Amino acid sequence: MPGPMRGALLAAALLIAGPAAADFSDGKVRIGVLTDMSGVYADITGKGSVVATQMAVDECLAAECRGMTIEVVSADHQNKADVASSIAREWIDRQGVDMLTDMSNASIQLAVPPLLKAKNRLGLFPGGTARLTGDACLPSHIVQWMWDTYVQVAGVSTTLTKPGTTWQLVTADYALGNQLEADTRALVARKGGRVLGSVRHPFPAADLSSQIVTAQGSGADIVALANAGGDTVTGVKAARDFGLLGSGQRLAAFFLTVMDVKSIGLPTAQGTVLTEGFYWDLDPGTRAFSARFRALHGTVPSAIHAGIYSAVRHALKAAAAAGTDEAGAVMAKMHALPIADEVVRNARLRPDGRMVHDFYVFQVKAPGASRGDWDFYEKLATIPGEQAFRPLDQGNCPALAKEGTGR
Repeated sequence: MPGPMRGALLAAALLIAGPAAADFSDGKVRIGVLTDMSGVYADITGKGSVVATQMAVDECLAAECRGMTIEVVSADHQNKADVASSIAREWIDRQGVDMLTDMSNASIQLAVPPLLKAKNRLGLFPGGTARLTGDACLPSHIVQWMWDTYVQVAGVSTTLTKPGTTWQLVTADYALGNQLEADTRALVARKGGRVLGSVRHPFPAADLSSQIVTAQGSGADIVALANAGGDTVTGVKAARDFGLLGSGQRLAAFFLTVMDVKSIGLPTAQGTVLTEGFYWDLDPGTRAFSARFRALHGTVPSAIHAGIYSAVRHALKAAAAAGTDEAGAVMAKMHALPIADEVVRNARLRPDGRMVHDFYVFQVKAPGASRGDWDFYEKLATIPGEQAFRPLDQGNCPALAKEGTGR
């Protein structure tokens, strides 16, 4: 056979041997976006989570995943663990879903991982309860990407707390709020501060007036909203209505987002201190990603949207490199490959499944300081991931203890 023809056949064989001919179940990779389409987290997850997932898919198909077939399905979990578990089981058993993402509700985050392990599927959590890398860790099958309850508290508390600083908490009475409160008490005490107490509210909360008035009356230096979504919005509005914002007390929100600030408005939210792992206007990379997202969705991305994009993008790179969608092989490649995209900085994946990266403390700008639409935050601090996230040896992940890597 002539040399040029042999070369052409060899090139064709190499193409066939790539991802398109690899060991993917049903010949394709299916990703399920289990999200809140209509509840209190819809703005920061919801349809935007589907958009972020599809962006990751499309970009990988144009690069590392060229030749692969990737499908995205989505559903509304209604913020109910039983509904989420039922959908996840049906997706896996009947539709062959290989990876699940979003699941941004604390009770759902604890309900779904055992199913993923039993069915040998991957869970790509953009954030949530720190238990996912603690006592409920399953690092063989799940990762936690952008944020967790520990880092949301750690950024604000370590920046604002000095010896003698006092805190009062307004806490959502469910798993997320309980974890935020527990982490606050520990971290504030470590910095020499003191939590005077907490006042709880139901989830979701229609009104937080009495809770804010009680917190204000405590005389604490800092009043912190240990909640998320619509509850945080309600709390910030009440703080402004009753004069807490702009007084000698400071308001901290452990999970305030750009969508929340847009809804509230700068005149109401100004001065609130918060922690985020992503902000659209941090640097040229975040601005480029956010511009593409906004063109598709109409808003800038939340940190959850950005985390979903980054996690899915990395998982798909890993699947392409592994030549399979089998959970163990993909997870091994996720740990082996460098994490590099427009969303995160100085990132690495730890043995407990926690992706550590730079984190940020912001203060909401006054209206006169804003340069335009979505220009909401002034950066107060950058916290390196190794300092921001809970140390590996403090998570008490049972899987790592068995392997002798958790200490």
